[in-house]
Amino acid sequence: MSAPTGLFTPRPGAAPLHRQVLAQAVMESRLMLRNGEQLLLAVVIPVIVLIGGVEGARHLDLSFSRRPIDVFAPGVLALAVMSTAFTSLAIATGFERRYGVIKRLGSSPLPRSGLLLGKVGALLLVEVMQVVVISLVALSLGWEPHASLPAVLLTIVVGTAAFASLGLLVAGVLRAEATLAAANLVYLLLMAGGAVVLPSTAYGAFGGVTRLLPSGALGDALRRAFWSGSFQWGSLLVLAAWAAIGTALTARTFRWE
Repeated sequence: MSAPTGLFTPRPGAAPLHRQVLAQAVMESRLMLRNGEQLLLAVVIPVIVLIGGVEGARHLDLSFSRRPIDVFAPGVLALAVMSTAFTSLAIATGFERRYGVIKRLGSSPLPRSGLLLGKVGALLLVEVMQVVVISLVALSLGWEPHASLPAVLLTIVVGTAAFASLGLLVAGVLRAEATLAAANLVYLLLMAGGAVVLPSTAYGAFGGVTRLLPSGALGDALRRAFWSGSFQWGSLLVLAAWAAIGTALTARTFRWE
Protein backbone atom coordinates (compact mmCIF):
# COMPACT_ATOMS: atom_id res chain seq x y z
CA MET A 1 0.00 0.00 0.00
CA SER A 2 1.20 3.46 -0.78
CA ALA A 3 1.33 6.18 1.87
CA PRO A 4 -1.39 8.83 1.71
CA THR A 5 -0.43 11.70 -0.49
CA GLY A 6 1.22 14.56 1.40
CA LEU A 7 1.63 12.67 4.70
CA PHE A 8 5.45 12.76 4.57
CA THR A 9 5.88 15.82 2.41
CA PRO A 10 8.80 17.88 3.79
CA ARG A 11 8.16 21.53 4.67
CA PRO A 12 11.50 23.30 4.42
CA GLY A 13 11.83 26.78 5.88
CA ALA A 14 12.73 28.64 9.04
CA ALA A 15 10.58 28.70 12.14
CA PRO A 16 8.57 31.88 12.83
CA LEU A 17 10.67 34.73 14.22
CA HIS A 18 9.06 34.67 17.66
CA ARG A 19 9.94 31.00 18.09
CA GLN A 20 13.52 31.64 16.97
CA VAL A 21 13.85 34.53 19.43
CA LEU A 22 12.38 32.47 22.28
CA ALA A 23 14.73 29.55 21.57
CA GLN A 24 17.70 31.92 21.42
CA ALA A 25 16.68 33.61 24.69
CA VAL A 26 16.34 30.27 26.50
CA MET A 27 19.72 29.09 25.21
CA GLU A 28 21.42 32.38 26.14
CA SER A 29 19.97 32.32 29.66
CA ARG A 30 21.07 28.70 30.19
CA LEU A 31 24.60 29.48 29.05
CA MET A 32 24.71 32.53 31.32
CA LEU A 33 23.61 30.60 34.40
CA ARG A 34 25.96 27.68 33.68
CA ASN A 35 28.93 30.05 33.69
CA GLY A 36 30.36 30.36 37.18
CA GLU A 37 31.57 33.93 36.71
CA GLN A 38 28.22 35.05 35.32
CA LEU A 39 26.37 33.37 38.20
CA LEU A 40 28.71 35.10 40.65
CA LEU A 41 27.88 38.48 39.14
CA ALA A 42 24.19 37.73 38.82
CA VAL A 43 23.36 36.42 42.29
CA VAL A 44 26.24 35.82 44.69
CA ILE A 45 27.80 39.31 44.74
CA PRO A 46 24.44 41.16 45.06
CA VAL A 47 23.36 38.90 47.94
CA ILE A 48 26.72 39.43 49.69
CA VAL A 49 26.40 43.20 49.23
CA LEU A 50 22.85 43.10 50.63
CA ILE A 51 23.71 41.11 53.74
CA GLY A 52 27.03 42.90 54.27
CA GLY A 53 25.45 46.33 53.85
CA VAL A 54 22.65 45.67 56.31
CA GLU A 55 24.90 44.08 58.91
CA GLY A 56 27.57 46.75 58.43
CA ALA A 57 25.06 49.55 58.91
CA ARG A 58 23.81 47.84 62.07
CA HIS A 59 27.24 47.35 63.62
CA LEU A 60 28.65 50.73 62.57
CA ASP A 61 25.45 52.53 63.59
CA LEU A 62 25.10 54.22 60.20
CA SER A 63 22.09 56.48 59.86
CA PHE A 64 19.86 56.67 56.80
CA SER A 65 16.54 58.32 56.13
CA ARG A 66 15.01 54.83 56.27
CA ARG A 67 15.91 51.47 57.76
CA PRO A 68 19.12 50.00 56.28
CA ILE A 69 17.28 47.03 54.74
CA ASP A 70 14.81 49.38 53.03
CA VAL A 71 17.73 51.39 51.62
CA PHE A 72 19.91 48.48 50.52
CA ALA A 73 17.27 46.12 49.06
CA PRO A 74 16.22 48.33 46.09
CA GLY A 75 19.84 49.35 45.54
CA VAL A 76 21.00 45.75 45.39
CA LEU A 77 18.22 44.92 42.93
CA ALA A 78 19.51 47.79 40.77
CA LEU A 79 23.04 46.38 41.15
CA ALA A 80 21.80 42.97 39.99
CA VAL A 81 20.25 44.49 36.86
CA MET A 82 23.50 46.34 36.12
CA SER A 83 25.62 43.22 36.66
CA THR A 84 23.53 41.16 34.23
CA ALA A 85 22.58 43.72 31.59
CA PHE A 86 25.99 45.35 31.39
CA THR A 87 28.86 43.28 32.77
CA SER A 88 27.67 39.76 31.99
CA LEU A 89 26.32 40.72 28.56
CA ALA A 90 29.48 42.59 27.59
CA ILE A 91 31.81 39.76 28.63
CA ALA A 92 29.72 37.01 27.03
CA THR A 93 29.31 38.94 23.76
CA GLY A 94 33.00 39.85 23.64
CA PHE A 95 34.08 36.23 23.80
CA GLU A 96 31.35 35.17 21.37
CA ARG A 97 32.86 37.61 18.87
CA ARG A 98 36.34 36.26 19.55
CA TYR A 99 35.38 32.63 18.96
CA GLY A 100 33.22 33.37 15.92
CA VAL A 101 29.93 32.36 17.56
CA ILE A 102 28.09 35.49 16.44
CA LYS A 103 29.51 35.16 12.91
CA ARG A 104 28.19 31.60 12.67
CA LEU A 105 24.80 32.61 14.05
CA GLY A 106 24.70 35.21 11.30
CA SER A 107 24.60 32.39 8.74
CA SER A 108 21.57 30.80 10.41
CA PRO A 109 17.94 31.72 9.69
CA LEU A 110 18.01 33.88 12.85
CA PRO A 111 18.33 37.52 11.72
CA ARG A 112 20.57 39.97 13.55
CA SER A 113 17.55 41.67 15.05
CA GLY A 114 16.41 38.27 16.34
CA LEU A 115 19.83 37.65 17.89
CA LEU A 116 19.69 40.95 19.77
CA LEU A 117 16.09 40.32 20.86
CA GLY A 118 17.13 36.89 22.07
CA LYS A 119 19.92 38.40 24.17
CA VAL A 120 17.55 40.93 25.69
CA GLY A 121 15.03 38.18 26.40
CA ALA A 122 17.74 36.14 28.13
CA LEU A 123 18.63 39.15 30.28
CA LEU A 124 15.01 39.54 31.37
CA LEU A 125 14.72 35.82 32.19
CA VAL A 126 17.85 35.95 34.35
CA GLU A 127 16.69 39.17 36.00
CA VAL A 128 13.41 37.52 37.04
CA MET A 129 15.45 34.88 38.84
CA GLN A 130 17.64 37.57 40.44
CA VAL A 131 14.67 39.59 41.66
CA VAL A 132 13.08 36.50 43.22
CA VAL A 133 16.26 35.37 45.01
CA ILE A 134 17.29 38.82 46.25
CA SER A 135 13.75 39.70 47.32
CA LEU A 136 13.45 36.49 49.35
CA VAL A 137 16.75 37.23 51.10
CA ALA A 138 15.69 40.85 51.74
CA LEU A 139 12.29 39.79 53.10
CA SER A 140 14.02 37.36 55.47
CA LEU A 141 16.03 40.33 56.75
CA GLY A 142 12.87 42.30 57.49
CA TRP A 143 12.31 44.24 54.28
CA GLU A 144 8.87 45.85 54.03
CA PRO A 145 8.48 47.26 50.49
CA HIS A 146 5.66 49.61 49.53
CA ALA A 147 6.08 48.97 45.85
CA SER A 148 4.21 49.81 42.68
CA LEU A 149 4.54 46.86 40.31
CA PRO A 150 4.19 49.01 37.13
CA ALA A 151 6.86 51.43 38.39
CA VAL A 152 9.23 48.58 39.30
CA LEU A 153 8.73 46.78 35.98
CA LEU A 154 9.12 49.93 33.87
CA THR A 155 12.27 50.94 35.75
CA ILE A 156 13.85 47.50 35.33
CA VAL A 157 12.99 47.33 31.62
CA VAL A 158 14.32 50.82 30.85
CA GLY A 159 17.39 50.21 33.02
CA THR A 160 18.04 46.92 31.25
CA ALA A 161 17.80 48.65 27.86
CA ALA A 162 20.26 51.34 28.96
CA PHE A 163 22.87 48.99 30.37
CA ALA A 164 22.46 46.38 27.61
CA SER A 165 23.10 48.99 24.92
CA LEU A 166 26.24 50.13 26.76
CA GLY A 167 27.37 46.54 27.29
CA LEU A 168 27.02 45.76 23.59
CA LEU A 169 28.85 48.99 22.78
CA VAL A 170 31.86 47.91 24.86
CA ALA A 171 31.78 44.34 23.54
CA GLY A 172 31.47 45.50 19.92
CA VAL A 173 34.56 47.71 19.81
CA LEU A 174 37.06 46.07 22.18
CA ARG A 175 38.88 42.76 22.09
CA ALA A 176 37.54 40.05 24.39
CA GLU A 177 40.29 40.46 27.00
CA ALA A 178 39.90 44.24 26.99
CA THR A 179 36.11 43.86 27.28
CA LEU A 180 36.58 41.59 30.31
CA ALA A 181 38.80 44.14 32.04
CA ALA A 182 36.73 47.20 31.09
CA ALA A 183 33.37 45.66 32.03
CA ASN A 184 34.59 44.54 35.46
CA LEU A 185 36.32 47.88 36.12
CA VAL A 186 33.21 49.89 35.23
CA TYR A 187 31.10 47.54 37.36
CA LEU A 188 33.30 48.06 40.42
CA LEU A 189 33.49 51.83 39.95
CA LEU A 190 29.73 52.21 39.57
CA MET A 191 29.06 49.87 42.49
CA ALA A 192 31.35 51.92 44.75
CA GLY A 193 30.63 55.44 43.55
CA GLY A 194 27.75 55.37 41.11
CA ALA A 195 24.84 55.69 43.58
CA VAL A 196 23.45 52.32 42.59
CA VAL A 197 23.48 50.67 46.03
CA LEU A 198 23.20 53.85 48.13
CA PRO A 199 21.00 56.88 47.30
CA SER A 200 22.56 59.75 45.39
CA THR A 201 21.91 61.95 48.45
CA ALA A 202 24.55 59.91 50.32
CA TYR A 203 27.28 61.29 48.02
CA GLY A 204 27.00 64.92 49.09
CA ALA A 205 27.92 67.45 46.43
CA PHE A 206 28.78 64.62 44.02
CA GLY A 207 25.20 63.37 44.22
CA GLY A 208 24.08 65.67 41.42
CA VAL A 209 26.57 63.98 39.09
CA THR A 210 25.57 60.47 40.10
CA ARG A 211 21.94 61.21 39.21
CA LEU A 212 23.04 61.62 35.59
CA LEU A 213 24.81 58.25 35.54
CA PRO A 214 22.79 55.20 34.48
CA SER A 215 23.66 53.55 37.78
CA GLY A 216 22.43 56.44 39.90
CA ALA A 217 19.30 56.90 37.79
CA LEU A 218 18.41 53.21 38.05
CA GLY A 219 19.09 53.06 41.78
CA ASP A 220 17.10 56.21 42.58
CA ALA A 221 14.18 55.16 40.36
CA LEU A 222 13.94 51.72 41.98
CA ARG A 223 14.16 53.23 45.45
CA ARG A 224 11.28 55.58 44.63
CA ALA A 225 9.27 52.69 43.18
CA PHE A 226 9.75 50.57 46.31
CA TRP A 227 9.53 53.36 48.90
CA SER A 228 6.49 55.27 47.71
CA GLY A 229 5.12 53.20 44.84
CA SER A 230 5.57 56.03 42.33
CA PHE A 231 7.52 56.76 39.16
CA GLN A 232 10.66 58.87 39.25
CA TRP A 233 10.30 60.32 35.77
CA GLY A 234 13.53 62.32 35.82
CA SER A 235 15.60 59.20 36.44
CA LEU A 236 13.62 57.26 33.83
CA LEU A 237 14.35 59.97 31.27
CA VAL A 238 18.06 59.74 32.12
CA LEU A 239 17.95 55.97 31.57
CA ALA A 240 16.05 56.39 28.30
CA ALA A 241 18.67 58.90 27.11
CA TRP A 242 21.51 56.48 27.93
CA ALA A 243 19.62 53.70 26.12
CA ALA A 244 19.19 55.90 23.02
CA ILE A 245 22.85 57.00 23.03
CA GLY A 246 24.13 53.48 23.61
CA THR A 247 21.91 52.01 20.89
CA ALA A 248 22.94 54.64 18.35
CA LEU A 249 26.65 54.19 19.06
CA THR A 250 26.36 50.40 19.06
CA ALA A 251 24.60 50.44 15.68
CA ARG A 252 27.45 52.49 14.23
CA THR A 253 30.41 50.71 15.80
CA PHE A 254 29.47 47.10 16.58
CA ARG A 255 31.61 44.58 14.72
CA TRP A 256 30.11 41.12 14.35
CA GLU A 257 33.44 39.35 13.96
